[in-house]
Amino acid sequence: MSMERPEPRATQPLTRAQAPATLGPREVLAAAWAVFQKDLRTELRTRYAINAMVLFAACTAVIVSIGTTFIGLRRTEEALLIQSSLLWVALLFAAITGLSRGFVHEEETRTLAALRLAAPPVAVYLGKFLLNLALLALLGTVTSLLFIVFVRLEVGSPLAFIALVSAGGLCLSAGTTILAAIIAKASFKSAIFAVLAFPLLVPPLIIAIQGTALALASDGLLTTLPALQFLVAYSVATFVASLLLFRFVWEA
Repeated sequence: MSMERPEPRATQPLTRAQAPATLGPREVLAAAWAVFQKDLRTELRTRYAINAMVLFAACTAVIVSIGTTFIGLRRTEEALLIQSSLLWVALLFAAITGLSRGFVHEEETRTLAALRLAAPPVAVYLGKFLLNLALLALLGTVTSLLFIVFVRLEVGSPLAFIALVSAGGLCLSAGTTILAAIIAKASFKSAIFAVLAFPLLVPPLIIAIQGTALALASDGLLTTLPALQFLVAYSVATFVASLLLFRFVWEA
């Protein structure tokens, strides 16, 4: 009597919800780096965000230098606070102008479905976050140099100034990445992005303005340490919350 061998079960392909769970940290980081490289190549080819942010920063620096040249000749507390406020207003509006394109471009080119199949949500968020961080690093460098040249911005503590601009850029990147994903399918993307960005970005912006004013006046890093601690803590909290919520936004 021959025994029949059971037929092997057909292997079922992993669904989109199951595939990310099987990926380890290395695979997720590799996928995030691939998303970052793809977006970076796209941005270097189109230069939409780079041109928009750099042109806005340049125009702002020139206009501010024409109307407030006398401020650069003073070193009072009020004058330094005005210079710091103008610098961060330029950075904020330039960031709002260019950083909303990360997910909007995917929606316009109809590549969202392919990106959902190619990478898990965590990798997509990390890749977009890295791109925004790179763009903000470029924006912060260009805007700071323009203000130093045109607005006569004299930095008392270069190390504290660089640290504050970097920490503030980290806050902007963490906040704008999740907001760009939220407004990707909206009709009036730019208007909604600006409305949602202000409540999230105003608190760190106020601290960054106060800390930068201290960096312009002081000769050390200790006076700006509380502002740096707040900005780093705010960026970490925003990044972690966005990372946890992004899956629901991405799959909605």
